[in-house]
Amino acid sequence: MRAKRRIAIVGGGPSGLFLYKRLLETGETNFEVEIFEKKAILGSGMPYSTEGANDEHVTNISDNETPELVTSIGEWLQTVPQELLERFNIDIVNFNEYKVLPRLLFGYYLTAQFDLLRDIATKLGIETRVRYESPVIDIDYDQENKAVWVSTSNEKIKFDDVVICTGHSWPSRFEGKFEGCFDSPYPPTKVALKLNHAVAIRGASLTAVDAIRTLARENGTFYKEENGNLTYTLNEESSELKMVMHSRGGLLPAVRFHLEDSHLSNDSLLTEDEINLHKKGNGGFLSLDYLFQKDFKDIFREKDPEFHAKIKDLTIEEFVDEMMELRLTLDPFLLLKAEYTEAEKSIKRHQSIYWKEMLAVLSFAMNHPAKYFSAEDMQRLQKVLMPLISIVIAFVPQTSCVELMALYHAGILSIEGVGFDSEVIPQEKGGIIYKFMDDNKKLQSVYYKTFIDCVGQPHLSYEDFPFESLKKQKAVSPAKLRYQSGATALEAINAGNSFVESDEVGNYYLNVSGISINDHFQILDHYGAFNENIYIMAVPYIGGFNPDYSGLDFCEATSQRIVNAIFAKA
Repeated sequence: MRAKRRIAIVGGGPSGLFLYKRLLETGETNFEVEIFEKKAILGSGMPYSTEGANDEHVTNISDNETPELVTSIGEWLQTVPQELLERFNIDIVNFNEYKVLPRLLFGYYLTAQFDLLRDIATKLGIETRVRYESPVIDIDYDQENKAVWVSTSNEKIKFDDVVICTGHSWPSRFEGKFEGCFDSPYPPTKVALKLNHAVAIRGASLTAVDAIRTLARENGTFYKEENGNLTYTLNEESSELKMVMHSRGGLLPAVRFHLEDSHLSNDSLLTEDEINLHKKGNGGFLSLDYLFQKDFKDIFREKDPEFHAKIKDLTIEEFVDEMMELRLTLDPFLLLKAEYTEAEKSIKRHQSIYWKEMLAVLSFAMNHPAKYFSAEDMQRLQKVLMPLISIVIAFVPQTSCVELMALYHAGILSIEGVGFDSEVIPQEKGGIIYKFMDDNKKLQSVYYKTFIDCVGQPHLSYEDFPFESLKKQKAVSPAKLRYQSGATALEAINAGNSFVESDEVGNYYLNVSGISINDHFQILDHYGAFNENIYIMAVPYIGGFNPDYSGLDFCEATSQRIVNAIFAKA
């Protein structure tokens, strides 16, 4: 008998869940799995547990948009205790696959799916060991024996393959050092504060919405009037509370609508062979313009000829300007109200807002091959296209929009536009000074006693990578992208860009965030060689090569690539 392959999953959240599911689907049984989870439960991870949500926080995906697991949400809800349904105000009779769930309830669903998968593994004869409350403190590689050692605080265990699924991470910058400063609103209990002054909220993402919903409940009450409108009233002791969002250009995220293809796939997208053929004729680079043409503009030719005629000759920059023009000229809350009405019709009629959906598809499609962009194109992507994508595909749930509008009409919530060069300066006595250029090009310098950073998961650097032995062994390497034009690189160097470097043969590179990986999410060493035994799908550390990741869809697609690679060599 061949020895069983020992596979470790480091992190038992949504990424670990989908990886485990893919392992069980292979038809292979000659392996065993150990899951290291720092908490006492599997499945929920940070976003869907009390680390990332309170009862008031909701998902921005529905049952039909959730990648397939063992049972659907609708099926699972039939099995849960009545008191859980009542806690989250779920009417099982009127529930349908298009409704979003409270995040904590969705976390219970993911935990239940993990339990069902473990039952399936038992029936298949696949041993699964779960190490609860066992944070992994280090990983190191035995090159000679092709073995990986995983260390906890009291054990060091040997595996054939290790997949790093450690999920979200917020490094400490200001929190704990300066009073009133929070590096994120998670866990939300820490920002459930009774306040009587203005609060600065950096960002206008779903993370910001989370902070706003928590602060609102702690300092006042929402009321539904007889006409169905939602209003908000502050508590007397919080009468001076204001919540001020600071976002690029003063923009709010767009509202969740009905997706025609709920899993961000499209038959018209470029295949891997087509991408490889293009790279061969383009110096090994994948062109952002080519991707934008083939995976976005051309798709409208048949689906929406009118929109295609409008955008077919536009460059990426011109397209973004066109789409941003209305957003930048309208009051953001008036636009939110208009988009809410549009989204309500979309959901009621099951009709997509197609250009927005295809922008989400483009974002998902370009995420994996983005490692083949030139440094120039990656910078264009981050500076030009991603600001539009991040706004449009935020998919803010309807219930959140209604609350934002109620807070705005109550005079409590507002938004300030800031530029790329805005600055947050913590103060020794607490709070921050927010320095930014306003819409009138006037420099503002505003003091806030409380500051919550809500820009979402940051892309972390190579230095932030937590497993020191792999760094010391040079088994991991900083992510970098080659410049297509040496002249452009030299311009950047002369302008003081410290992230640009050159090699001994005259190539120039841009250092980006995180570590280097290949198409199978295997780590790359300092010589560019891939490690056939260590994989990573922890998004904070691969953001340089995967600039945009789409939650559970990312987990589903990535886990398939990893499992294919594991068993290709087994």
